[in-house]
Amino acid sequence: MRDSVLTADIPLGPFDGHLVPVFAAKGKASKLHAHLRCPRLRADGAVASEAPLNAATIARMCSACAHHGDWDRPDSGVGLFLRALGGYHGLLSQLQEYTEADPDDEVTQEEAEDAAEVLRAEPVSEENETYGEDRDARDDAEHLRDRALSKWRDAADSLHLAESVVAKFPWLTDWARPKAALKEEYLQALRERAGLFVEAAALVEAAAAASLEMPELPTEDDAFSAIGDRKEIASRLRSMWSRWQGSATDAWGLPGDHLVTYQAIGGINSRRKGYDEACRAADRLLLSWEEEARRVARTSDPGVTVTLTAHLQELRDEDPYSQQRERTLLGGLDNWTIGVLLTYLSSADWGQRRLTFRAPQLIVDQLLTRTALVRCEPEPPGAPTVADEAGPLRPGVFDDTPVHQRRPLTAEHLRLLSTAPGAEDQLYTVFSTDAGTEVLPFKELERRAARGWHGVLVASSADLPAALIVPWSEAIGHRPQEPSAMWRERMCEADDPLFGERLGLAVGAEHAAWLVFGDKPWARESNLRLLAVARGVPDLRSLDSGYDRAGRSRSLPSAVWHGLLAHSQDLDLEPFEAPDDSTWKRSGSGIPLGLLVQVEVYAVNADPRYQGKGHSPFCSHVRERGVAADDDLLTIADLLGDTKFDWCSKCGGYAIRRLTDTQLAHYRAAHRLHDIAQQLDPGWGGYDPGRLSQLVEQLLELEKWDPAGDDRSYSEDSRRWRRIVRELLLRARSAQAG
Repeated sequence: MRDSVLTADIPLGPFDGHLVPVFAAKGKASKLHAHLRCPRLRADGAVASEAPLNAATIARMCSACAHHGDWDRPDSGVGLFLRALGGYHGLLSQLQEYTEADPDDEVTQEEAEDAAEVLRAEPVSEENETYGEDRDARDDAEHLRDRALSKWRDAADSLHLAESVVAKFPWLTDWARPKAALKEEYLQALRERAGLFVEAAALVEAAAAASLEMPELPTEDDAFSAIGDRKEIASRLRSMWSRWQGSATDAWGLPGDHLVTYQAIGGINSRRKGYDEACRAADRLLLSWEEEARRVARTSDPGVTVTLTAHLQELRDEDPYSQQRERTLLGGLDNWTIGVLLTYLSSADWGQRRLTFRAPQLIVDQLLTRTALVRCEPEPPGAPTVADEAGPLRPGVFDDTPVHQRRPLTAEHLRLLSTAPGAEDQLYTVFSTDAGTEVLPFKELERRAARGWHGVLVASSADLPAALIVPWSEAIGHRPQEPSAMWRERMCEADDPLFGERLGLAVGAEHAAWLVFGDKPWARESNLRLLAVARGVPDLRSLDSGYDRAGRSRSLPSAVWHGLLAHSQDLDLEPFEAPDDSTWKRSGSGIPLGLLVQVEVYAVNADPRYQGKGHSPFCSHVRERGVAADDDLLTIADLLGDTKFDWCSKCGGYAIRRLTDTQLAHYRAAHRLHDIAQQLDPGWGGYDPGRLSQLVEQLLELEKWDPAGDDRSYSEDSRRWRRIVRELLLRARSAQAG
């Protein structure tokens, strides 16, 4: 039983003394707990405080929390360090695994030798009366071989996990070295045992087969006439060659079985004339290819070896949402490469995934061409080992130091951060000297780090203070039971105080908080954190990070998109349209856009000549996916200046960035002014004489409004606004005088 309890003898390095939040019952001798949810802590009267992470604090830790407790935020530096120590894949657990033989779950040396001898013997033909016994013996031997190989691969993977953690936190090196030495010694014993099932000569022959060019195929041979015409014969023989070479490349011996020759004669009626002759010809052809491979193998000198370094690629989880984190180092390698590892490996740095071979040239040539899972480089004997560029994780990379002490973020740091729950779903504020301060999703950070980006991480959306988020969430309140209270009715009267509210930030925050499953407080607060950070992003398209390794969209949650964007149906631009007396419909008033001129408009397609109708990011035609990187970005000014748009009638064609309080105030003021202009227009039925005094008062109030903001009162928009107001005042006062 592996024990992953944090103990006082573990070196804490630069994290020694780092303050971590703790909970404890009253009393100096009470145990320390990582959170209030610990079943061993009586929540009544529990005191929250901070304690320095050191040997004394560790000695006081509750044993359950010392096993699994998150003593700090999981995406902080100290949180990632403690997470790397604990858990099933953590260092403390892996250092206890694969250190000595397990008599209950291991193939012994004698069993391996006997099984290897059975597999090396020539199999008995089906006509032999002992065929059944031989088949059973071979099945048992193959089972033992697979167990021995699996044990060695698992031990190698465990050593890789342990050494990779030590490489990230080098102050653990001296403490972990004796335990890692036991794992290395045991791994070598498992490798020698598994190597009994591999023959070096078979590996060289397989490499020789893989190096062969397709020979001239005997398509004119009459022995193959039962197959069909010359074209059919050529196609089947090419398929037979491909099958043979592919099987030989991925094997520990040449495949001389009927499954390969079946590529030539498969599907042909066995009673057809010439069938038996075609089978014999296919067998002869297969034997000639195998003999050629053996000839090439014999010409190579096994005494002349070449040194090669192989860098195994780090395999990552295909599905980041999976409950079982599958992290294997050798699981994706083919049989032949595994055989080479067992036979020719001379040294290994499992933590850095760097393996060194001394092998014949044919073997080396094949390894150099197999780049899907192994990156190989020829290395002259005695070449120095180059350490990875990414340094260890120390305080200052994440949020455990002041910003002015932050260290540059690397791809290795991000790989470590990706192991923290929810880290890939956050937005990150970063700073670099070339782009300044930006807000980026996790996947974009990964892409930049892979290209050598040089910047620091300032904070994630999860770092926003609870003193800001919790009161905001409480002010919004719980989701209403009635849908009508959640999806408020659109107000049509410009004088109504709630007119246009569905375009504003407040309603957006309500949608971000309420459109969560289960209406959980932590879910509401998570969405509000994302919303708060995303509101400052100049172009929302930059928040699209594409798809993850499982093919799922890594966009923001739908609720957050609803918090950032308003539907086009809630936007009425009639007041800002130019006056037009030639149309039968209500005319615009030519009111200046002012603060609204640069409000962003997002559409899946704004050019009808390109892909037809335009759709909103919320349209069901595009699966309501939110804003994507390849969407079109417009402004409200563009909407007024172009009449060639062809919008989807279902969604309105676009969504707009939610209006700030000042922008919303101008939108309301413009509609009030437009409404007065319509009332004073004699072409639309004239005015109500009883309301003239009220209209004059409203105009005098609107005259003080500045559409361009407080600091630009002499702009063209401001002058045009006052000119419109004065003209309406003159019309209203003339009507009063008359």
